[in-house]
Amino acid sequence: MGENIRLYNREGSAVFLKTNERFGALSNMSTGYPLLIEGVPVLTSEALYQCCRYPHVQEAQSEILAEKSPMTAKMKSKKYLQQTRPDWEYIRVPIMKWCLRVKLAQNWNRFSEVLLSTGNLNIVEQSRKDTFWGARPINNDKLEGENVLGRLLMELREKLRSSP
Repeated sequence: MGENIRLYNREGSAVFLKTNERFGALSNMSTGYPLLIEGVPVLTSEALYQCCRYPHVQEAQSEILAEKSPMTAKMKSKKYLQQTRPDWEYIRVPIMKWCLRVKLAQNWNRFSEVLLSTGNLNIVEQSRKDTFWGARPINNDKLEGENVLGRLLMELREKLRSSP
């Protein structure tokens, strides 16, 4: 994933931008889907993803995990960008995939319900500028981007449907 720009029609897509919208729970910024990783409480999948960027920097992880707000956790991580693990560009998509699977596994009923509520629609994270993880509006009807997060969520939805 992460190699091509796609075009999405807003109609016929499960689009999310804000966490309080219909499909907002699909966002990594969505609260109410707490995680527990090896006994460590993690408030959101965003915080988990950011911590994975710095497995060797305990100070970064501690600051990220201490934040109640997922956006603040993301912002806290920025001061450590120079210490990002060297293989990050290669493993950030598999790590995001793992974070989403953990979110589903540990919040099975609620998160599977949201995922399945998207039916067969394309899942698209609307973003003002990030065309890698999401897609940006190009007009009122269309969004453009690689939408890697949305594609990972659609893949997870398919696995969920095919599981016994």
